[in-house]
Amino acid sequence: MEIYKILSILLCYPDQEILDAVPEITDRLTGLGVDAACVSPLLQEFAQKDLITLQEDYVNTFDRGRNYSLHMFEHIHGEDRVRGQALVDLMHEYQDNGYEITVMDELPDYLPLFLEFLSVCQPDQAKELLGAAIDVIGHIGKKLRDANSVYTGIFDLLETYSPVKPQPLVTPPIRDMDEAMEKFGPNIEGVEPLLQPNACKLCSTQNKEANHVVS
Repeated sequence: MEIYKILSILLCYPDQEILDAVPEITDRLTGLGVDAACVSPLLQEFAQKDLITLQEDYVNTFDRGRNYSLHMFEHIHGEDRVRGQALVDLMHEYQDNGYEITVMDELPDYLPLFLEFLSVCQPDQAKELLGAAIDVIGHIGKKLRDANSVYTGIFDLLETYSPVKPQPLVTPPIRDMDEAMEKFGPNIEGVEPLLQPNACKLCSTQNKEANHVVS
């Protein structure tokens, strides 16, 4: 679905190519029947501010601190080593569906990358995967909404395309392994503590044996 590609572009680090494409993006949203009101504050900023200011705003929002990080698993696993396996599983999801990551300096859970992947999926599969990730997306969106960020509209739109409503994330995982072992005990393999077993529907989606193949 083209809407995911457009939202992916709008959520990327601003460059001149994106700014030059604002009129085309606006026209495509209209052509797709999408209510552009959600993203109009962002598009207006792109049209009114200079590139350096936009880039500074982007870095201050998404790259300084963890609150609004666009790396989805960071909000679920923090620095816990479980995140590494979740990233591997998501990479396999991409590869199994014929999608190769060309931006090698980004992790698989980078939201703009995930949205680009959804744009090449079959509509039903894209909806299922978005629904699996919507709790994290809603979590980031709420924080941006509380901060009155112009990027909030992207997350609001994503919620309208999800088949389920976002639910609050559970408490972030304890990052100290000894403390976690004491509080939760070992897992079934007797090694890792049981951290947030139900916190990530997206992670559990990776474990499905059957995958749809994109056209």
